[in-house]
Parts: sequence; structure tokens; C-alpha cells
Amino acid sequence: MASKIASKAPLLLAAGGAYVAACYIGYSSISKNKADYDQTLQAVEGGKFSFVENPKRNEQYQNVAHKYDDEIGKEESVMGIELLRRALLYFHAEGTVLELAAGTGRNIKYYPSSCDRVLMIDSSENMIAKARQKISEVSNEKTSFACMVGDSSNLGDFPNRCFDTVVDTFGLCSYDDPVTVLKEMGRVCKPDGKILLLEHGRSKTWNFITNYLDKNAERHAKNWGCVWNRDLDKIIEESGLEVENLQNWHFGTTYYVVCRPKIDK
Repeated sequence: MASKIASKAPLLLAAGGAYVAACYIGYSSISKNKADYDQTLQAVEGGKFSFVENPKRNEQYQNVAHKYDDEIGKEESVMGIELLRRALLYFHAEGTVLELAAGTGRNIKYYPSSCDRVLMIDSSENMIAKARQKISEVSNEKTSFACMVGDSSNLGDFPNRCFDTVVDTFGLCSYDDPVTVLKEMGRVCKPDGKILLLEHGRSKTWNFITNYLDKNAERHAKNWGCVWNRDLDKIIEESGLEVENLQNWHFGTTYYVVCRPKIDK
């Protein structure tokens, strides 16, 4: 037994080192520019406004669309987020799919052939333009993709219970009212369908990480339009969705969630 553990030691050390490096990259990426950090603190502490509460916060996605994949891709690759995306969709997505906060279409290559059609919605025209470009290059012959600019909190164009699967990956951090968005997702999802979430929020088990997220939330919201320290457990509970599977990763900050719409009896 000891020999087996010893033989795996290099692998375990490498994996551990990669994980620590990933967390370091993820949580220190907002500290690259000290001047910007000081400017953010001055704006917030001066009582001017809050970037987290700024109703125009999401306009930042228009500005970062051109570099979003390069910046986010590095962190996701090291932290294993790509594997979580793939697993979430491979094991649970099927039929006609609605994806909200689709961004630049980072999920496109992970949709399995069990998905017939995928409609991707995002509020940013520049982000959707990137997704459209990826769709034109995709070789998935069994799945058709379409994109549109839209408001995830108001899916009034879609009737009740019309999608087999509803997907949102790293979108709950960007909405002004994430509970309303989740309720809309539940409304348009079929009774036997699934709502798939891959999100980030505050950790319930590692206080020093949550403190770090809280301390730097204003600057992160300013740079990326993202509120990364939201209480996802509370948000999901208030949405009324039925949680089928919830797993936490990365010290409790990454949520892998499979839900179903709540059916009134």
C-alpha cells in the first residue's frame, strides 16, 4: 500500500501544485494593476458610487469581449472549469436547449449530440458576435445553434415549459436580480426538464477566501461586470427551484448545480 502511495506521490504533488497555482491565478488576477486598485478604492470609499450596485455594470462586457476568451481561458484551463462545463452538459443537457448569459459561446464545443437545438442569449452584442463566429466554425452536425441579444430576466417571448434544458454558466454573478432570472428559467423549462448551473460565489467553508472576495468585489465588478461574492445558496433557495445535485469546487466558490422546475401539485 505504501509503495502504491509512493509511486503516485509525484502525480499528487503535481496535481496539488497545479491546483494551488490555479487558485492563485484566479484569486490574484484582479491585483495586477495597483493604480487601478487604488482608484477603485478611492471611488468607493469616497462615497461616489458602488461598482457592484452600478446598474450600468454589465456594459463592461461590451468592452472586454475582445479579450474575454484569452483572459478567462487561461484560468479556466488550469482550474479545470472546462472539465466541469463538459461534464455538466454531457451528462445532463438534451433536446431543445436555452442558454442564458451565453457570452462568447464558451460552451458551444461541449454540447453533446443529444441536444437538437441550442438557443444562446446574452445582453452584450459584442459577446454574442464572438459566439456567432464560433458557431460558424463548429463541426457538430447533429446540433443546430442560434444566437440573439436578449434580457435573461424577461423571457416573455417564450411560452411556459418549452425547453428541455436551460443552461447558465457563470451568469448569476452578472444579473441585477439573479432570483428573477432563475424563476424565469424555471418557467420556460419543461416539468421533466433540467436547469443546469455552473457558477461562482462566496465560500461557506473557507472564510479567508470569502473575505478576499468581499474585499475585492468592487474592483472585480468594475473590471469585469461580475459580482463574484454573491450568496448562491440563498439565491437558489429563493428561486424556488428543486435542487437535484449540488457540488462545490475550488474551496467552495464554484457551484455545479442540477435543478428542476418546481411543479405545483
